[in-house]
Amino acid sequence: MKLPYLILDVFTATPLKGNGLAVIPKADGLMDNEMQAIAREFNLSETVFICKPQNERNSASLRIFTPYEELPFAGHPTVGAAVTLGLNSRASAIRMEEKVGLVTALFERIDRRTGDARFTLPRLPERIADLPDRLAIAQALGIEVDEIGCDMFKPAVFSAGVTFHLIPVRDAKVLKKISVNRSAWEEVFHHDHHSAYVFTLTPEDPDNDIAARMFGMGLGEDPGTGSAAAALIGLLAEQEMGSGQSDYVLRQGHEMGRPCRITLQSRKDNDRLVHGAIGGQAVVVAEGVLDLD
Repeated sequence: MKLPYLILDVFTATPLKGNGLAVIPKADGLMDNEMQAIAREFNLSETVFICKPQNERNSASLRIFTPYEELPFAGHPTVGAAVTLGLNSRASAIRMEEKVGLVTALFERIDRRTGDARFTLPRLPERIADLPDRLAIAQALGIEVDEIGCDMFKPAVFSAGVTFHLIPVRDAKVLKKISVNRSAWEEVFHHDHHSAYVFTLTPEDPDNDIAARMFGMGLGEDPGTGSAAAALIGLLAEQEMGSGQSDYVLRQGHEMGRPCRITLQSRKDNDRLVHGAIGGQAVVVAEGVLDLD
């Protein structure tokens, strides 16, 4: 069995930056355990398998795997799959069936190997729990207690399909100095995947509004996490009053030398979140064939 594959760098238009993604464009017929083994072989944060859709009106069905497990939804595989499908068609709207639901992405071609995709969240983020124990959080992140918190934001757990512990910190200097304490980690960040998305506002930076780092999911640190950015939209929206649309640019991965640029959008109607979207660019950096005979 020979399977073609692509490697994309997502949330960037610059090769060897952003978040690497393996794409299997013709994955029909693969068993679940085969998909998991292939994802483990690539050993990137995620591998996305593109299959024929169940509904012929849609563009494709997606399966998303980390090296350790399948996910119902993830942002950078969704952007990468949308760009892959868009580059190989004339479509400007890409409809993808994921386990979390139907995802529609708007696609724009930049050049023969680069594109931009923005998709509406298939599930709006919801608050799962508060995180009141700042001392424990500080110990897990290797920072001071008074460095937790930013503007009006407080630690909380949110999910837009995948659960994250959202931890605001004082500024980008605190974000940079985080030193993970593994012995305390899973007890402090005990929901689902034990993942912490640490963020801060960056009013001094003209190129972005928010900076973030993501730790957990068995990946160590991840350079660009769309599902975490989707969860963050819920916390951001709680501080937005009334009705209207808000747009943000978020940077992630700078501390790893893999800078990512993620766009976030939310809209509220009568103080209720009614729309969320994330997006970014992706560039094809490699292609090849898996020889599994």
